[in-house]
Amino acid sequence: MGHRPYLTAPQPLSTMPPGIPYIVGNEAAERFSFYGMKAILTIYMIKYLRDWDGAPAYLGENQAAAVYHTFSAAVYAFPLLGAVLSDWLWGKYPTILWLSIVYCLGHAALALIPASLGLFIGLALIAIGSGGIKPCVSAHVGDQFGSQNQHLVTAVFGWFYFSINFGSFFAYQFNPVILDRGGPHWGPHLAFGLPGVLMCIATFVFWLGRHRFVHIPPGGTAFLRESFGAEGRSAILRLLPLYAFVSVFWALYDQTGSTWVVQAEKMDRHWLGIEWLSSQVGAVNPILVMVFIPMFNYVVFPITDRIWKLSPLGKVAIGFFLTAGSFAVVAVTQSWIDRGLTPSIVWQLLAYAILTAGEVLVYGTCLEFSYTQAPNRMKSIIMAIFLSTVAIGNSLTALINYYLVDESGRPLFEGAKYFWLFTAMMAVASLGFLVVAATYRGKTYIQHEESLPGA
Repeated sequence: MGHRPYLTAPQPLSTMPPGIPYIVGNEAAERFSFYGMKAILTIYMIKYLRDWDGAPAYLGENQAAAVYHTFSAAVYAFPLLGAVLSDWLWGKYPTILWLSIVYCLGHAALALIPASLGLFIGLALIAIGSGGIKPCVSAHVGDQFGSQNQHLVTAVFGWFYFSINFGSFFAYQFNPVILDRGGPHWGPHLAFGLPGVLMCIATFVFWLGRHRFVHIPPGGTAFLRESFGAEGRSAILRLLPLYAFVSVFWALYDQTGSTWVVQAEKMDRHWLGIEWLSSQVGAVNPILVMVFIPMFNYVVFPITDRIWKLSPLGKVAIGFFLTAGSFAVVAVTQSWIDRGLTPSIVWQLLAYAILTAGEVLVYGTCLEFSYTQAPNRMKSIIMAIFLSTVAIGNSLTALINYYLVDESGRPLFEGAKYFWLFTAMMAVASLGFLVVAATYRGKTYIQHEESLPGA
């Protein structure tokens, strides 16, 4: 039997492309695997990490935070590798498939190899696999649409983002419990093994959809000409000033998996009749995202559009100010902890609610904006450049934890002062972003379409 040919261009459909359910299903399982691992990573390093002989090899709070944010930075640096492999050499589908296998091997290393060796081999492989597929998956979503159904792109990116949080919610619920109840020896193996199984399922689901997808061929030398040509350079240079401010957002946002977990350890976590684990509290974020996405799309934006239609960059600016507000709440809460009160976890949940509203406005908007502002042969590379803002933001947080210390190694900013530092950084970035956004002029590109004016 001969090889069944792949579709290489969007079909003339006015309805949803047939490959979308496979991408969304893959993304939900992949996000469970990623956030299931990430949800327990800080607590694992502080309370469960052991040597080959079983002796404790725990890391300090600041050291664990630095490792966490270094890993997060690496995850979002490798999208550039994945984008080059995809847009230049392999195409999106093969790049996603092969790097997903690397991703699975990373989970296996975390689950099966003990001590720091397993930790760092596993994190390195996950960074390559997870980071490498990121720009390709989101660009692959957009590639499924043509001129007749491009009006559905915004809704699909919303559901794509919804699937991310659907997977991460269950990861935050189950994996911390598995780690805690499995004990110091079995807990880490089981808690890291389950995400590995989900990543294998995600890879299999993606493979099943291979004949449903549109496979845009790699650009080859045309990709290089377009990337380094006038239009490619212009698109990148227009976006870079905006992305610089997005980096500061990630320096704050990703602390929900590090400094916010450490803060939760020192709070009264009794809520709704349950004492929550500190690494479970983050589950409120994906729940709120799944509530906020339809609420913003079908209630808030239609109402505000009657008064003043928000541009994509206007939504991002509001998200920035909300993010600064969330850290102000955390800073005040930390000041109570510093004085010996044990505040309720409800205060951190309030901060999560504010931060999540900011996240929906920043990340969800930037995903679609980055795709539409990228020339057709540069979809993955522009998405990778956007994702590199996460790497820069996490690098900034890691550097602050590594180097802002006194001669004895004690942090210069600790307690509430630490959170106020980041609150001030985000407030300044928000004001700077308003100035740059006001001068932005862009173009919108849809696959196989002429360049359209306006952004």
